[in-house]
Amino acid sequence: MFSVLKNLAWFFRLERKRYLIGVTLLIMVGIIELLPPRLLGNAIDEIVRGSITGASLTRYILLILGSVIIIYLTTYIWMHKLFGGANLVERLLRSRFMDHLLRMTPPFFEKNRTGDLMARATNDLRSIATTAGFGMLTLTDSTAFLATVLFAMGFLVSWKLTLAAILPLPFIAIAMMIYGKAVHQRYTLAQDAFGDMNDQVLESIAGIRVVRAYVQERLDEKRFADVTEDVYRKNLAVAKMDALFEPTIRLFVGLSYVIALAYGIYLVFHNEITLGDLVSFNMYLGMMIWPMFAIGELINLMQRGSASLDRVNETLSVEPAVKDVEQPAHITNPEEIAMQDVTFRYPSSTIDNLSHVSFSLRRGQTLGIVGRTGSGKSTLLKQLLHEYPAGSGKLSISGHPIQDIAKDDLHSWIGYVPQEQVLFSKSVRQNIQFGKPGADDGVIMEAIRTAAFDGDLGTLSDGLDTLVGEKGIALSGGQKQRVSLARAFIADPDILILDDALSAVDARTEAKIIENIRNKRSNKTTLISTHRLSAIEHADRIIVLEHGKITEEGTHQELLAMNGWYREQYERQQVESNLST
Repeated sequence: MFSVLKNLAWFFRLERKRYLIGVTLLIMVGIIELLPPRLLGNAIDEIVRGSITGASLTRYILLILGSVIIIYLTTYIWMHKLFGGANLVERLLRSRFMDHLLRMTPPFFEKNRTGDLMARATNDLRSIATTAGFGMLTLTDSTAFLATVLFAMGFLVSWKLTLAAILPLPFIAIAMMIYGKAVHQRYTLAQDAFGDMNDQVLESIAGIRVVRAYVQERLDEKRFADVTEDVYRKNLAVAKMDALFEPTIRLFVGLSYVIALAYGIYLVFHNEITLGDLVSFNMYLGMMIWPMFAIGELINLMQRGSASLDRVNETLSVEPAVKDVEQPAHITNPEEIAMQDVTFRYPSSTIDNLSHVSFSLRRGQTLGIVGRTGSGKSTLLKQLLHEYPAGSGKLSISGHPIQDIAKDDLHSWIGYVPQEQVLFSKSVRQNIQFGKPGADDGVIMEAIRTAAFDGDLGTLSDGLDTLVGEKGIALSGGQKQRVSLARAFIADPDILILDDALSAVDARTEAKIIENIRNKRSNKTTLISTHRLSAIEHADRIIVLEHGKITEEGTHQELLAMNGWYREQYERQQVESNLST
């Protein structure tokens, strides 16, 4: 049950001063709170004996008021320390969780749903943070404060009455253990259901155009209603178990009151305790109500925190599919890219997605990659990103195997524009600046002109400050591609990878972009995969892929002379181009 605190030991050590002050003051408050009942009991005894005076009554009142003020001030400090620590651990855990996600490779995201990851990054981390704050409070109150009150009852009033009054306590402990186990199981199921709901919402919002185009709004509403019903039922199951904690504790605390009152009156009649002692004892017993509830809350919180921690640790325990070697190679500039007999298969695939691929590309050269849909063009380009475990053969940069190069170094050389453009919910300027943070408008405009997007700025409501919407929804497909290209161009990478990144632009715009690339990247390496052969006519080398294998290879003129697939496709596209003009 306390595994969540054990796993947060690193944080408690890091913030030991904060928690030491907070817990010490919390215990101190518990001790000071014993003073008013004792003072009130003494005052009652003096009243019964008739020995009370104005001076002694004033003294009692001032002592009680003074203790209340001290309790107030001390409580403020420990609450600030403990609950401030909860917010701090939540911030640290969120940062650690996000850092972990950023280090993960595609296989991780293929197995984990976005909605579930969001649930773990929000609800689960919030639950763990609550354990670090409110959990420490309940842990202290259910142990130290409870022990202090029991000590006062037993040694300052009557140990006989104390033993009689605490007879129901073992039954509370048994009930809490049973309830706690059930809460852990049900809360885990509820959080899993919340993750499913998150995922459903994300899919519906991302695919809203498709949903409307196929008139599936009612079906999508029903799917969401089914998911929310499942979340409701599972959270209701947790609530039903939560609801048992307080009545159970009240039942046994009430039984303690009955025992204390009955046996206490008996002891008063037999002069073993005074009436003031009985009043003080009952006030102490009233002070035990919160520690009793704290036991239930503690078990509830710990079980929730433990369930959430299990889910978060499940994510954090996943290692990246590709990790840096202990002593990576140091390369100043990527001079040559070479593949030698590379064969690669995706983890989820049953066949080789690349088979015995070999080529070499020197700095300043351009490689064109063409082939039918599904022939392996994107797979080949992704090998340079090193996001999957390497297959057989050798992929090297400047003579060093890609496995020996630090991923941060590798990615710093590469500008990558994928088939599906990813734009952030910011302005056009901010999206382009992502490639070069802090770039001024002059540099941005130069990248925009290279991407042939300058003519479109006038059509946007606020020019560079136009918000593109989530995933660039406010822009057309061609505009999104060109903003993505400008983002890559502004970084001026040593290696530029265009993965069918010109598919949404017309032939004239494509020709202009290709010409700009040739002029501005004469000393940089470029790899282009495309279905439109006009985009790679200028390439120093062109390879044709079929089922992951290179079937044709050479320059544009050499491939035309082979009279193979490349020539056939080129002539077909030329005819289509002539017909469309």
